Amino acid sequence: MTARRLPGRQQLAVAIPLGWLLLCVAVPMLLVLGLAFGEVADRIPPIEPLLSLAGGRITAHLTLHNLLGVASDPLYTSAFGNALLNALEATALCALIGYPIAYSIALAPERQRRIYVLLAVLPFWTSFLMRTYAWMGLIRDSGPLNHLLLALGIVDRPVPVLYSPAAVLLVMVYSYVPFFILPMYAVLERLPRDLLEAASDLGARPFYAFRTVTLPMSMPGLLAGSVLVFVPAVGEYIIPDLVGNTDTIMIGGVLWAEFFQNRDWPAAASIAFLTMAVLVVPLLLLRRFLPAFRRGAAS
Repeated sequence: MTARRLPGRQQLAVAIPLGWLLLCVAVPMLLVLGLAFGEVADRIPPIEPLLSLAGGRITAHLTLHNLLGVASDPLYTSAFGNALLNALEATALCALIGYPIAYSIALAPERQRRIYVLLAVLPFWTSFLMRTYAWMGLIRDSGPLNHLLLALGIVDRPVPVLYSPAAVLLVMVYSYVPFFILPMYAVLERLPRDLLEAASDLGARPFYAFRTVTLPMSMPGLLAGSVLVFVPAVGEYIIPDLVGNTDTIMIGGVLWAEFFQNRDWPAAASIAFLTMAVLVVPLLLLRRFLPAFRRGAAS
């Protein structure tokens, strides 16, 4: 009796998340793609209908002008290049900072691990916007950071950190490093300790054992954490807008300006679609190589 009901339950278990993905992910993506093929109009919403009915015939009004314009316009390509470079730098710094933290948590006694993991996720309990404003107060010219540097005699005048590319990178690394630590810790915590003990018994030095045993086996967490940081960092809007300057244009700010200021929905949709298309690449690479790294780690 149970065996007969099981396939139906399995289908229902698959249908619920699949329906949610179709409704909340696939349908909005198709709507954005449809807007990208539209034309701007002086109306509400500011876009011409994609389909019209005249004489009993349905006519499609589609154009590639927006997609081609966004892909070739120097303003958009420069903004997207800045966003990619900033996201790569933030991802690299999150890996350099987050890996040792995750490794230390994984090596800590079991009772202390829960406390360390709690401390790693504790920033998520505070509003993202409030954390950004807090950093603005810390790094401004009259903030605690410059007061400390002046008191120690390291500098003789306030360091202009706020409203600079360095401030954007600093706040982004702080905001996204937990996204790297958690998957990295999940992988490192499951690594078999007997392999490291065997390497030590065979005379391997700690760094050599780390390079030949721990690092290769932790690659799934390294890749997953990097993708979790890189993908949202590319389209980040709040941090560059609050702590950055106007010299460096990010694709998130351009998207906001096209949608709300210029009311050019087709251009904004084209930017969103092309950005999403580029970000699919690291996700596909993760899906392609992650099983291979897991098989290598298991062997």
